[in-house]
Amino acid sequence: MNREYPHFSSKETVRLEDFIDSCKPQSINTYQHAKSTQQGIVIYDGGSISLDNWQSVKEEMADVFLNGSGIVVIQGFYGNTTVVDDMSNIFESILAAEKGYGEGDHFAQAGAMANGRIWNVFQKSASISPAVFVEYYKNPLLKLVSEAWLGVNYQVTAQVNIVRPGGRAQQSHRDYHLGFQHPEALRDYPVHAQKMSAMLTLQGAIAHSDMPLESGPTKLLPFSQHYPLGYISCREEEFKQYFESNYIQLPLKKGDAVFFNPAVIHAAGQNNTADLHRTANLLQISSAFGKPMETIDLAKISQTVYASLAHDWHDDVLTEIEKDAILTASSDGYSFPSNLDTDPPIDDLAPQTMKQLLRQSLDQRWEKADYQAALFAQIERRKPESKC
Repeated sequence: MNREYPHFSSKETVRLEDFIDSCKPQSINTYQHAKSTQQGIVIYDGGSISLDNWQSVKEEMADVFLNGSGIVVIQGFYGNTTVVDDMSNIFESILAAEKGYGEGDHFAQAGAMANGRIWNVFQKSASISPAVFVEYYKNPLLKLVSEAWLGVNYQVTAQVNIVRPGGRAQQSHRDYHLGFQHPEALRDYPVHAQKMSAMLTLQGAIAHSDMPLESGPTKLLPFSQHYPLGYISCREEEFKQYFESNYIQLPLKKGDAVFFNPAVIHAAGQNNTADLHRTANLLQISSAFGKPMETIDLAKISQTVYASLAHDWHDDVLTEIEKDAILTASSDGYSFPSNLDTDPPIDDLAPQTMKQLLRQSLDQRWEKADYQAALFAQIERRKPESKC
């Protein structure tokens, strides 16, 4: 049920009526191997997936992510939850070791007392217990759902989110990549690139605790990935209000998992329980294609050209367009990947980029040595070494 829309430009004004229309199911697809469907969300029983129906289930899931609601739940993603408990114990040990360190969160109040966040728990858990890491991530169902959307050789990253009793909800949003860009920057990406962004990652959440509705499981707006201007629109107040009036939530049991197209508008819910610590391992799985062909040392290039660039910058030799062109060519304009423990998104969606730092140094007439010192500090913050 491929959807056809009139041509959209990223410079156009978003319209709520267009968005609402795009969220309406165009037809009801039947997914033969699904256990059930609730308001478009397709639910599978992990125990019923086998090599006999493997390829058919992958094709069904791909259709859900692309053409359907965008959301798949796999009940019993871990049939034996012992490994989930073992990994949860690792989470708690990391939280204790990192208390007060590197706080920051996307779309939620940084440092909120009710939330616990672990960045790069994927690498940290491997360092603490290789055996538990292997047992946890060898799950064939993770391979199944990841390959359904991204194909082979995907890359897994993971961040833990613990919302404690009284923990507040996130703001509604789309996710990485373009979901973490500033609103003013989004319109500089053409619509076809915005649509492509959703095909580069898959979002997932593995329940490490039971998640009844009152605990605030993820709020989801089925079919919202279909609106071409959704990255822009979800920051607008009337779109946020529509989301809050129309989202759905499904309860999860420990060991269940939900996966969704990153363009589905969503938000972590508020935990209204008195004693349940809602814990999820948030997976952000990336396509193998998000890599350049050659290794380029942009930090070295930006230092090499700094003196020449500063001369032209301050003598009004460069137009604004030329300034941006040379900054883009000679520095890294993207915040990710980074070490979000030491380079967290405090009061922002993403850490400062090398390009932003280079522009700041040129605008403020820093000496080359000052730029180098700031650049080396930024590089040090972004290094992937873990404390664990």
